[in-house]
Amino acid sequence: MEQSLVIAMVGILGIGAQWVAWRTGWPAIVLMLAAGFLAGPVLGLFDPEHAFGDLLDPMIAIGVALILFEGGLSLDFRELRHAGDGVWRLVLLGGPIAWVLGAFAAHSIGGLEWPVAILFAGILVVTGPTVVMPLLRQSSVKARPAAILKWEAIVNDPIGALFAVVSYEYFRKVAEAPGSGLIEVVPPLVIAAIIAGLIGYVAAAAIAWAFPRGAIPEYLKVPVLLTSVIVVFVLSNQIEHEAGLVAVTVMGIALANMNITSIRSIHPFKQNIAVLLISGIFILLSASLEFEELAYLNWNFGLFLLALLFLVRPATILLSLLGSSVPWNERLFLAWIAPRGIVLVAISGLFALRLEDIGYDGTALIGLSFAVVVATIVAHGFTIDLVARLLDLKGSKRPGVIIVGSTPWTISLALMMKELKSPVMIVDPSWQRLALARQKGLPFYHGEILNEATEHNLDLTPYAVLVAATENEAYNALVCNEFAYEIGRDTVFQLGDAVDDDDRHALPSSIRGRALFESGFGVEDVNERLARGWVFRKTKLSEEFDFEAAQERLPDAASMLLLVRESGTLRFFTHAARPEPRAGDIIVSFAPPQERSAQDAAAKRERKRNKAAEQGT
Repeated sequence: MEQSLVIAMVGILGIGAQWVAWRTGWPAIVLMLAAGFLAGPVLGLFDPEHAFGDLLDPMIAIGVALILFEGGLSLDFRELRHAGDGVWRLVLLGGPIAWVLGAFAAHSIGGLEWPVAILFAGILVVTGPTVVMPLLRQSSVKARPAAILKWEAIVNDPIGALFAVVSYEYFRKVAEAPGSGLIEVVPPLVIAAIIAGLIGYVAAAAIAWAFPRGAIPEYLKVPVLLTSVIVVFVLSNQIEHEAGLVAVTVMGIALANMNITSIRSIHPFKQNIAVLLISGIFILLSASLEFEELAYLNWNFGLFLLALLFLVRPATILLSLLGSSVPWNERLFLAWIAPRGIVLVAISGLFALRLEDIGYDGTALIGLSFAVVVATIVAHGFTIDLVARLLDLKGSKRPGVIIVGSTPWTISLALMMKELKSPVMIVDPSWQRLALARQKGLPFYHGEILNEATEHNLDLTPYAVLVAATENEAYNALVCNEFAYEIGRDTVFQLGDAVDDDDRHALPSSIRGRALFESGFGVEDVNERLARGWVFRKTKLSEEFDFEAAQERLPDAASMLLLVRESGTLRFFTHAARPEPRAGDIIVSFAPPQERSAQDAAAKRERKRNKAAEQGT
């Protein structure tokens, strides 16, 4: 099969599996494994090694380097501080403990020879945010244990890779010079790691200097960054085998903590690159599996998986958090949840090829790593909700609303959302404007939402919808445009009419949020109506009392704002879309005061009687 056709199939299978995962809520990594395995060894549609030959190894190596760089770029120490000392303990103490215990289990129970067991155990330290984050969103775990799991996954991505690099380099040097001891082998490794780290840091510093000063045009920033990562990786590997993984990890972490505003603007692109690389590498590796490699998945390895789940992980957590401030129910939760993901498979695939070059049987690593991924995702993915509930660590599952701008109208809206038990947060940089929110006991954040510090101080995870409703329409559009990628273009809303093509001063729809209300009420409209006594009302629909009946009960002037599904999902009525109401939904409307409503209802009944009389005659 032609290489171009194989590349197309890899893209279709990888992105297709990601899309199916999004639609169904199933773990993407399991779907990608199934797709690659079916396309490769089962149906024989393509063989990556045959298609790409000698290019397969460097392709996977560079892909892993870019994934580790992207992971390092996510590690902002300012956010890490909010997770407390639990994460530092899990990294500084838990990482080495997991490495040692995992190596003993892999050798004595799994039957791997010591070099392979030590290298594999180092990689097993990785949990991976690409798997942990979806599980946390799915189960709605409370903030602190969720933060610890999230940051353990982000930090341990590069840590596990470093453990693997150290292990491999040690055994490679021993293989090249039999009889070498720690004194001959370790110091050169340490020096090489330091040099690689310095190369990565210098590259990051050069980018941090060049980007803000306009030395690189905007359209070249992403290509320059990606090319720099590849150059740093290849250059460091010339100094020492696999030292490039250390260099790119340090480069990513350094850039994340250098406060470069330009880096924030390329986050969407680097996340897209990460999705493409993860999908591609996973399909290539799973398609490269051979049935002979699955022979390693015997009862010995089954026992090793049980030891990994019930001995290694619990012992790691309980020993590393001994004497910490983390409560016992959270420790037990952390002791159970440790799903592995794409980084484990990618690094295992990379070193499986390397081990064979120095005389060790690394063919088992790819099959074993896939088995660990599937076992941990199934075990933890299907039990995380139950365990969180049993340990009283469940957070709110209902999607919330973050409201930008503290005004009388937004306070009224927030009170209605609170009454509907939907999480709500009001954000405003003015302490004075937040006075009413404080008086009403509403959650609030005092700060500028567009400030980069807000990313580190305000957890946006519980909020699925953003409503920008300050008195400045251009600012509202700017907020919606900024958060459209993170929250979703279809779930950022602002007050203001739909774009008028004849109005040269109207803001283009490409930078605006969705317009609230079908009528497109603006800020002045809602404030003026609120001053005349308009209020938010909720109406519950049933089989007997449908949407048409609800409309009949409301006055003609009332405007539908949103509906709340029984699951808590929010659907807004906008100028461009009207959700389909059904039994069990709660309709929230913005309506005139009761007296006016009574008059409107009487007039509506009178019109209905007159219409019926006309039809009768």
